[in-house]
Amino acid sequence: MTIKVNRFIVALVMILSINHKANAQTQSPDKKLEQVYPVVDSIFRAAEQRNHFPGLVYGIVANGKLIHTGNMGYANIETRLAASPQSAFRIASMTKSFASVAILILRDEGKLKLDDPVADYIVEMKPQKMLTADAPPPTIRHLLTHAAGFPEDNPWGDRQLDISEEEMLSMFRKGISFSTVPGTNYEYSNMGFAMLGYIIKKVSGMPYQQFINTRILKPLGMNNTYWEYDEVPAHALAIGYRWVNGNWVKQPMEHDGAYGIMGGMITTMDDYAKYVAFQLSAWPARDGKEEGPLKRSSLREMQQPWNFSSLQANYRYPSGRPCASVSAYGYGLRWTNDCIGRISVGHSGGLPGFGSNWTMLPEYGIAVISFINLTYAPASYLNTMVLDTMLQLTGMKPLAVPVSAILKTRQQQLVEILPHWKKEKIEGVFAENFFLDYFIDSLRKESAEIFSKAGKIISVEEMVPENNLRGHFLMKGEKGDVRIYFTLSPENPALIQEYNIRLLPK
Repeated sequence: MTIKVNRFIVALVMILSINHKANAQTQSPDKKLEQVYPVVDSIFRAAEQRNHFPGLVYGIVANGKLIHTGNMGYANIETRLAASPQSAFRIASMTKSFASVAILILRDEGKLKLDDPVADYIVEMKPQKMLTADAPPPTIRHLLTHAAGFPEDNPWGDRQLDISEEEMLSMFRKGISFSTVPGTNYEYSNMGFAMLGYIIKKVSGMPYQQFINTRILKPLGMNNTYWEYDEVPAHALAIGYRWVNGNWVKQPMEHDGAYGIMGGMITTMDDYAKYVAFQLSAWPARDGKEEGPLKRSSLREMQQPWNFSSLQANYRYPSGRPCASVSAYGYGLRWTNDCIGRISVGHSGGLPGFGSNWTMLPEYGIAVISFINLTYAPASYLNTMVLDTMLQLTGMKPLAVPVSAILKTRQQQLVEILPHWKKEKIEGVFAENFFLDYFIDSLRKESAEIFSKAGKIISVEEMVPENNLRGHFLMKGEKGDVRIYFTLSPENPALIQEYNIRLLPK
């Protein structure tokens, strides 16, 4: 769905940005976020009014919890039931990553392999005729990443939620129409995720709904999340609508069925925020106890770009700022990296009557969620606008990478060696390649010139690590600062293999 830039909202954000930016500069991270809540509220309020949303609920997740929510309009227009964080919205394809978590739980328990052929678990697929004679069979990994060769099946898939398992298997027996050879392309497939639901049942011995409820929802405390809308309390259920000829038209709700795992989950903001916090908890990689229903390493695995989907060379943020980006699909999650290296992970959801999205910035530890009970509402666009605006207003930086002991040691040794490069200090510091690539006379000459221009060194700043074995630090001088960058080798102990020094004038 193509979304035009809403100039009214953009202008509003720019005005509010000017008012809030000055106030945010000296605040703590939490206070900075609190300062921009009115801006976030204004973005959603303007969108609700201009896009005829019947009801809207949104939330911001950080520090392991839901830190801000907002709601507008109605979950049910006919009964005048106000939308709230306790309203249960159908979240459509935001359901898909629960299938991925379930599959990875089973994988981690040794009950399946991601590269197992689908036909090992769905016997109806065994006689399947492939698109070409040399095509490989689709695998579980192909299903997770939309690489199985099935055709994009929106909006057909939207109408399959409530089909029975036997109807689904009967369809598989008749044969699948492939659009591409498995493993060669990205093409969004709801059917592929319906297959994952059946595989979860086949391997675990329980319906996917029961497995997800037992192994994921219950451990996370998601007690107000449902598969069947008839089970949702009437005072909580959000009804879906379309905007047709100036009026909201109520949309029929589909019952739960074999396709529900691709988009049938119904949940509240309070509940879904717990799941998003769980996804964010995988970062940064660290020591410590595993506390979630899935290992942190497996969460990070599902959030990686496994199947390239598109390059948006001319992409512009909702503010109008040009910023090319590349997108890919992980395991039930979308992944994007923009022109400044900002990575976002999440998923949208769209069904007749509903539009939703959650987007997180793992390196910043923050996420935005929005539920709207209007067909294919532009929730992804709004969440992108909100996150981009919040980062610009607060000046938020990525979560700091901890300084490893070996980086700290090599920094201290470099400080002792510089600026004279005395030979007695060099042993046991540099890798085998170093003095083949850097000549000692040149190093001394370069160092002498830079430190002479910097003047007396006043202080040595802390390391700024890029990762466990790479980073830079500053030696602050009276006339200028000396920036020193180095990379360590993969051997143990790690030694300096690459080095760069430059002057940063005052």
